[in-house]
Amino acid sequence: MCHKIPFDVILSESGEGLSETEVPFIVLSEEATIDSAVEAVKNGAEDFIPKPVDMNHLLQSIRRTVGDGRREGDASPRPRCRRVRRRGAAACEIVGDSPQIGQVKRLIDKVAPSGARVLITGENGTGKELVARSLHLKSRRADAPFVEVNCAAIPSELIESELFGHEKGAFTSAVRQRKGKFEQADGGTLFLDEIGDMSLSAQAKVLRALQENRISRVGSDKDIAVDVRIIAATNKNLKEEIRKGNFREDLYHRIGVVLLRVPPLRNRRSDIPLLVEHFLRDICEDYALPCKSIAPRAVEALQEMEWSGNIRELRNVVERLVILSGERITEEDVALYAAQ
Repeated sequence: MCHKIPFDVILSESGEGLSETEVPFIVLSEEATIDSAVEAVKNGAEDFIPKPVDMNHLLQSIRRTVGDGRREGDASPRPRCRRVRRRGAAACEIVGDSPQIGQVKRLIDKVAPSGARVLITGENGTGKELVARSLHLKSRRADAPFVEVNCAAIPSELIESELFGHEKGAFTSAVRQRKGKFEQADGGTLFLDEIGDMSLSAQAKVLRALQENRISRVGSDKDIAVDVRIIAATNKNLKEEIRKGNFREDLYHRIGVVLLRVPPLRNRRSDIPLLVEHFLRDICEDYALPCKSIAPRAVEALQEMEWSGNIRELRNVVERLVILSGERITEEDVALYAAQ
């Protein structure tokens, strides 16, 4: 007798036969070309990752995919996001009491209720998405949708369809009408992550949408009114990108009403003990394990490390330590497993 297994996400080498499934899937492929990436996303893949697989990229993609709790047309949240929804605002808690992170929290409290557009900058892995979600939850739009678009993960050929939607027959694989992220976020917040990677043609259309509060789907000449708050994020220096001709200056001024920089972990090392304890509780709960303790010397060893991947890398290391260590994480465990 065959039993159905409730998968959260499927990893596939081709994505064939998965386009009609309700379970989200990620394609891992040795064919690292634009055409194969476009085909995978057109077939419904949440992400396309070339081989050899970067494990940090894969973990980030899985977390982003599993955290997206509702698909278009769903009447209720999907079970795979139960953890995030159960914790509610606690899932967006910004952990730390350093002066640097305290300044970020104060800015969030001031800016969130205003409805102003915010541009969040900072290195990869510093927690820009967390800041965006916190801004949304503390805004007057908190009960409306929070919709995220990772501009770096979507091929330039598809970004306009992703943002603005498309009409049936607009292109070869457009077998039905589809609402874009602007429409899905109507009344709420649209988070444009890695906006510095957006194509110039898409930037022009986003600028028009922000100027007129109207969009049109690909393949349609009908305008649709939208009411969204834009929060954007990037790890790039957009002023330098403007000088290079890669980013529109007028769009920069539209999205950057308030500039909020998230500090790298090396500038807030005093927060590492709090972050480690937070991740230990989180990860042990995910794995249904009793919460592990960590030796003070082990925490000190983590504080002394260089964190090029910032908080994302720290979380991955704590997850690895939870899996590979004994009942108590020791300094020896950090030496053995943290630098892998």
